[in-house]
Amino acid sequence: MQIIYFLYTWLIFVPVFFVLTILTALTTIIGCLLGGQKVFSYYPGMIWSKLTCFLALCPISVKGRENIQRGQSYVFVSNHQGAFDIFLIYGFIHVPIKWMMKISLMKIPFVGTACRAAGFIFVDNSTPRKAAMSVRNAERCLRGGVSVVVFPEGSRTLDGKMRPFKKGAFQIAVDQHLPIIPLTVNGSFEVLRSGTLRLHHHKMELIIHPAIYFDSDDKSLMESETRKIIAADLEEQYK
Repeated sequence: MQIIYFLYTWLIFVPVFFVLTILTALTTIIGCLLGGQKVFSYYPGMIWSKLTCFLALCPISVKGRENIQRGQSYVFVSNHQGAFDIFLIYGFIHVPIKWMMKISLMKIPFVGTACRAAGFIFVDNSTPRKAAMSVRNAERCLRGGVSVVVFPEGSRTLDGKMRPFKKGAFQIAVDQHLPIIPLTVNGSFEVLRSGTLRLHHHKMELIIHPAIYFDSDDKSLMESETRKIIAADLEEQYK
C-alpha cells in the first residue's frame, strides 16, 4: 500500500498540485489587480486548499465551526505541525482570513506574488522595528469581518510537539481588542513533516475552540491560556 501511495504521490499528486498552484496564483493575482481583492484573496486559495487535501487522499475532520461568529474579526492562533496545516485551515475554516507568514515565502515563484496581491502579511523578524511593523500591517487588515491566522511558533515543529510561542499574535489582539480563537491541528505532522518531501496518507483534524475574550492586556497570560487550550486537544503523543 505504501509503494502504491508513493507512486501516486509522484505520478499524480505532484504534477496536478503544481498545475493547481500556478492556476490559483494567477487567478488570485489577476483578480486582485482588477479590484476584486475581497473575493480573490480568499476563495481561490480556499478551493486550492480543499483540492490539495482531497488530492492527497487525506480524510478531514472539522469540529467547532459554530464557535465562529460571521462578520466578527478574530485572531486565529494555531499550532504548526506541518505544511498541510495551511491547506487544512485555509480550506476548511470557512471564513475570510489573511495569513501572517515568513518573509522568505515571498520568494516562492507565483505564490509569493499572489500572497502579496491578496494582502497577506509578511513577517520580518530581523530587527525589533521590522517585527513591530509586521504587527501594524496585520492590524490594518482586520476590518469588515476579516480575520488573521498566526502560527505563533514561527516555524513547523520538528517532533510534533509545540515550540515556544512568539508574542505577535497576542499584541494584535491587545491593540485591536479582538478575541482569540485557538486552533488545534492534528495529523498534518504525519502527512508531511518538516525536512522531507515524502507524503503520507493520514487523517487530519481541525478543532476550532471557543473565542477567548481577555480583560487583561497581559500577553504572557494570553499566551499561556491559548497554548493550554491548543495542547489539551493534541493527540497524546504530541502533548
